[in-house]
Amino acid sequence: MQLLSVCNLWSLRVPIHRNIVLSRREICFDGMSSVCSHSQHLPNDAVPPQPLISSTVEDETQDFGAMLRNIVVSPTRRVLMASLTMYSCFCSSRYLAALALGDPSVTLEEVTPPVFSSGPLFPIEDRFVQLFERNTYSVVNIFDVTLRPQLNVTGVVEIPEGNGSGVVWDEEGHIVTNYHVIGNALSRNPSSGEVVARVNILASEGIQKNFEGRLIGADRLKDLAVLKVEAPKDILRPIKVGQSLSLKVGQQCLAIGNPFGFDHTLTVGVISGLNRDISSQTGVTIGGGIQTDAAINPGNSGGPLLNSKGSLIGINTAIFTRTGTSAGVGFAIPSSTVLRIVPQLIQFGKVARAGLNVDIAPDLIANQLNVRNGALVLQVPGNSLAAKAGLNPTTRGFAGKEQSRFVESIG
Repeated sequence: MQLLSVCNLWSLRVPIHRNIVLSRREICFDGMSSVCSHSQHLPNDAVPPQPLISSTVEDETQDFGAMLRNIVVSPTRRVLMASLTMYSCFCSSRYLAALALGDPSVTLEEVTPPVFSSGPLFPIEDRFVQLFERNTYSVVNIFDVTLRPQLNVTGVVEIPEGNGSGVVWDEEGHIVTNYHVIGNALSRNPSSGEVVARVNILASEGIQKNFEGRLIGADRLKDLAVLKVEAPKDILRPIKVGQSLSLKVGQQCLAIGNPFGFDHTLTVGVISGLNRDISSQTGVTIGGGIQTDAAINPGNSGGPLLNSKGSLIGINTAIFTRTGTSAGVGFAIPSSTVLRIVPQLIQFGKVARAGLNVDIAPDLIANQLNVRNGALVLQVPGNSLAAKAGLNPTTRGFAGKEQSRFVESIG
């Protein structure tokens, strides 16, 4: 700090004497007040007056003491804080709080821009709005009874995987959803009529009402399940089912569901492909699937895929993704499959599939035995319908050759 003072004095061409003693308070506060007073009264173009150097030592001492009172800064903490305060007054910094002065010469009306009415919606927007408002009451939120939403430390409700969407099928309270949505509950092999899910249905007043979802039937091969709720008919609004066989690639479609627990969410896209093989979460491959670029995320499963007229053309069931979120490639079970499976689940609790109930030999073995047309029957259960119809299994004769009394053509 002594070096700084000497440099300052040398820059002002003041002779330096070492036998001068001044108090810290005198150096700090008198010097600061002198600097402030001089800096405030000097005009912009004024040149600071140069100190007069006396010929005598006493005059030089007095001039030097006066100069010290004006320019010397004491290295004490008290002087340092005072110096920083003075610096903040003269030098602006981006770290200092801004002083909002306002402008009292204007009024709020003068600085408020005009607000224009949004006016009527475009026709395509109005159609989407009407489709959503008409079909959103047919979409329900389904929670697997074995998985409960939990409140985390941030106050956000965490929706566990396995919850999804569903559609109201009829006024009897039947709800259609995906098999994997309630897969955890179904893994316990519940009996028919057992509560496996909680179903939230949107009422007309905008309030979601909770009901117990009892199992009616489920089909793992097509990833479909049917529940039933005891809800009043005035809040049950069945979905309008359309035909998926006439779909065209490029036509518009809409998906409504509950992605990530956000209830009744609408996404819009187009039909991107038809007759896709869907790798379901149940571990089976479902043929004839509908591909769409409408955003489908976890929680959309079991919800409806609608055409531009608001008719159900598919049940959203899977997405193709590497990150766990929508990548623009979603799949839905076509309504033609839903119409074939759901009525059987409601009536029988399962799907009755046609079959011969026999074991057919692979083509390689059939070709070795010179069976070129039809199929080679290997085994027929004794009490089966195939046995009653007269089908016999292939047997080995006395000569060691395979013999079959009946080689039936089924192809």
